[in-house]
Amino acid sequence: MQIQKSFKEVSEYGTLYLVPTPIGNMEDISFRVLKLLESVSLIVAEDTRVTGALLKHFEIKNRLISFHEHNAQARIPELLEVLAQGQDLAQVSDAGLPSISDPGHDLVKAALEQGYKVVPIPGPSAGITALIASGLVPQPHIFYGFLPRKAGQQQAFLESKRHYPETQIFYESPYRLAATLEKILAVYGNRQLVLVRELTKIYEEFRRGSIQEVFDSLLTDPIKGECLLIVEGYQEETQPAQSLEAVLELLKERVSQGQRLKTASQELAKETGLKAKELYQAYHQEEKDE
Repeated sequence: MQIQKSFKEVSEYGTLYLVPTPIGNMEDISFRVLKLLESVSLIVAEDTRVTGALLKHFEIKNRLISFHEHNAQARIPELLEVLAQGQDLAQVSDAGLPSISDPGHDLVKAALEQGYKVVPIPGPSAGITALIASGLVPQPHIFYGFLPRKAGQQQAFLESKRHYPETQIFYESPYRLAATLEKILAVYGNRQLVLVRELTKIYEEFRRGSIQEVFDSLLTDPIKGECLLIVEGYQEETQPAQSLEAVLELLKERVSQGQRLKTASQELAKETGLKAKELYQAYHQEEKDE
């Protein structure tokens, strides 16, 4: 265990503040955040355009510098030098708490390694805000953020988590939402799920129901805007078995990725409780019907 006993003298070195910003409604900003954004020497922003609009809204004039996944490693030495000169930094993401879906963690780690003080400011968090209104069990829960982009990696990730009993929180793009729900349904079975969109904004919406019901709703009522998913954890006694149709879709995807039909059928049989022979025959039957 590593215990940091002391920081470098505050009078000599700057402090890195991790500053939350509203996830939609500007009125959710705190007095402490406004004071910090005005007083620090430099604001480190995921997107300077987004943060610039926030500062303009509150009539704050301060220096901005970009800090995102494409320039983080080059920026970190520059930011550490600012701290070394005794200047305070405020790191912000586009919305919510920094260091979750942005490279802020790397900056925090580097600052701590150099002995600089890191101060987190409490504030909005989309995942937790949605969770407490979801109606699903709030604890224990697990926050996963965005799923992997590649289909194979996404598949492997979900399969490794499907027996977790904790309520699960995912972020997702509205453009990938339907495909993601279809994949979760095939792997997890038809659990309860809450789709949340435009949280804290004028068109805020919670869609509650089974994964299949929420998926079907997208066909008649597509969504727009930022969204996230709250998924019920695995419940051994009540969790319904996956349907043959859902597992068959999973089988076809594995075969299309180059896996042998026999091998894929056997693996899915072990994972879902269905019979390998049944999956094998259903695959060939569907090919004939097409």
